[in-house]
Amino acid sequence: MKVAVVQFPGSNCDQDAVWALQMVGLKAELVWHTETHLEGFQAVLLPGGFSYGDYLRAGALAKFSPVMQEVRRLAERGHPVVGICNGFQVLTEAGLLPGALLANTNLHFTCKDVFLRVERTDLPFTSSYTPGQVVRIPIAHGEGRYYADAKTLEALEQNRQVVFRYTPAKIASPAVQDDAYNPNGSLNDIAGIVNQRGNVLGMMPHPERAVEETLGSADGLPFFISLKQALEVVA
Repeated sequence: MKVAVVQFPGSNCDQDAVWALQMVGLKAELVWHTETHLEGFQAVLLPGGFSYGDYLRAGALAKFSPVMQEVRRLAERGHPVVGICNGFQVLTEAGLLPGALLANTNLHFTCKDVFLRVERTDLPFTSSYTPGQVVRIPIAHGEGRYYADAKTLEALEQNRQVVFRYTPAKIASPAVQDDAYNPNGSLNDIAGIVNQRGNVLGMMPHPERAVEETLGSADGLPFFISLKQALEVVA
């Protein structure tokens, strides 16, 4: 079971993603963005960073990379595709997920832990969580404010495509104050969404940075365990 971790010029969370995937027993390989074939890979992960320096808009240039045609092909075949932070931005720019990621309302790059509520546990990425579970995951972005028009938002909610939502901590924490639990102004407190088919997921928080307690939280580990279990079913 191999997972391709795509490297764009400016990616900086690729090694973190490889580490997290390998921790749960998956074989992860770095794939340069000019690659035109992803044969033999069962899943794809687009990591965080600043692809092409975030020129024009975050993810706007990366969508033209040759590898994205293969990412689209695998997505259409039902393979799991994950975009984290900049990877989420790439997926929206490429049209694989609806909406857009705009500048944070505070107009600052924001790096801190946030709390997320798991909205769905019937997906290849969330089966190891419990419904409504609140997890602590770090963010690090300047353009993470999820935006979509009213019709798209309504469809996302009706189709249960919102997977992770920013939420106040169950217990007040210095890391995230309850009056500022949404760190970027995302509409409907959206932190992560999935396509209608349920195999393409984008999220702004970084589960790969929360796979060991020594990192401050291991709440991201079930994300990768879920992915491994899903790939074992189809292997």
